[in-house]
Amino acid sequence: MARRELPRLLSAGTTAISRGRDAAQNAAGAASEALRPVRAVSRGLSRMAAGARTRWSATPQEKRGPFAFMAAGGGLLVWLMPYGVALAAATMLVAAWWLGREPAPVPEEEAAEEEEPPDDRLALLYTALVPHFTVPDDPEPLYAHGGDHEAVFSGYERDEEGRLDELTIRYPAYFPDGEPEARARVERLLQVKAGRGREFLFSWDEEGNQVTVQAMPPLPTDVVAQRMVTAPGERVLGLTDSLNVTRTIPVDIGGERHDVPPLLWRTGPNTTLPHLLAVGHPGSGTSSLLRSLALQSASQAQIAIVDAAGTGEYAFLKGRTGILAVESRITGASAVLEWVVRETQRRLATGGQAHPPLWLIVDRPTVLSQIASMDGRPDPQLLLRLPLQHGRAAVVTVVVAEHFDTAAALDDAVTGHTRARVMLGAASPEQIRAVLGAPPNTTPPQDVPAGRGYARLGTGPVHRIQVPHTPNPDRDDTSAQAREAVLGLLPPPAEPAAPAV
Repeated sequence: MARRELPRLLSAGTTAISRGRDAAQNAAGAASEALRPVRAVSRGLSRMAAGARTRWSATPQEKRGPFAFMAAGGGLLVWLMPYGVALAAATMLVAAWWLGREPAPVPEEEAAEEEEPPDDRLALLYTALVPHFTVPDDPEPLYAHGGDHEAVFSGYERDEEGRLDELTIRYPAYFPDGEPEARARVERLLQVKAGRGREFLFSWDEEGNQVTVQAMPPLPTDVVAQRMVTAPGERVLGLTDSLNVTRTIPVDIGGERHDVPPLLWRTGPNTTLPHLLAVGHPGSGTSSLLRSLALQSASQAQIAIVDAAGTGEYAFLKGRTGILAVESRITGASAVLEWVVRETQRRLATGGQAHPPLWLIVDRPTVLSQIASMDGRPDPQLLLRLPLQHGRAAVVTVVVAEHFDTAAALDDAVTGHTRARVMLGAASPEQIRAVLGAPPNTTPPQDVPAGRGYARLGTGPVHRIQVPHTPNPDRDDTSAQAREAVLGLLPPPAEPAAPAV
């Protein structure tokens, strides 16, 4: 009999234990539900304290005194108001509860879909910035190993591949953001960590102690020489972005018409930048820029070209209307320069405004100086001084192209009077600063196509630039499309008009 009752007794005991466990869980759940507002208020107060501490740490030393005075004045005003303390306490409790409340429960299926992978890239970027944005004696460092990157990163966006497209970074007030070297170190680090192979724009806000990093779209590289819609006296140096340019022109890109912002160089008697210097490495596209300017100006000016390199890059322009001469030998080049000097003097004596514009295009003048030095001749660069100094009054424009490794041999008159500058090819920020007088606010691209670089007009901003592909149509490696495009821009044939020497 006892054996038959044993299973029933065990079953009854198990049921009682289960009911007791359920009752305990229900009681615990009820207690947890009752304590939920308390936990929410506690969590909210903690978050409010952390936010206030972060805000205080980010406030510059010179602004902490006024900020504390305003806070004390507000507290005194609340104390003097009827029921002010009670209202302030109630408001803080409500705000703490709202800030510390838990989100509504999400079903497991939706939670699995909405769950995102941990933001390792931002954490790694934060850790990499610690040595740049901290000092040993900072009592409350904004950057520290193991710190919270969400306190300093905001406004970040990603592309389809998960790479950062835009990011705003806060930094401590003691960071020397006015020193170009300190900025350059941070910019190089951000370029490497945020994604190689892209160009980034850095916008430094010194007053707000923050820098915004933005990935820039690449400039089009398949733009061939073509007629540009410009006003008289305007020349298109290349295509740029819309950061500092509001005007656009229609351009044929890959067989389709697009409105793109151009970088315009204004020439003529009323310009403040009458002369231009283009510097680049071999194959960077400086000769392509000079050919583009010559084709744009042939219908509006008289042009004399000195090809000191002697490679025949401008021979296709001979015998065309508006092209006075194309010389590459030392004797012919010197004769052209001497004629330009006499023509400049004549224009000054008779009034330069009454004469058509005259363009002097010189490619690699330091080669002429080297050849003249070996032959015991005077330096031909000395002949450029008068057109450069008085070219604006005489309506004479001088365009010079030189390689970067020999640019130091340029005459002082060339470097002193060519305030419109172009730097093409792969170059470091220091090299770009040496040519343009200011560093770019974007990082140089990793792979630099021909004709890609930076330009600066006078004391204006540094622009990204892509020069239209304007090759020598006589070269065998020129594509049929590019050859037809260049030949279609040539002025009509004319009898050769050599300078009177």
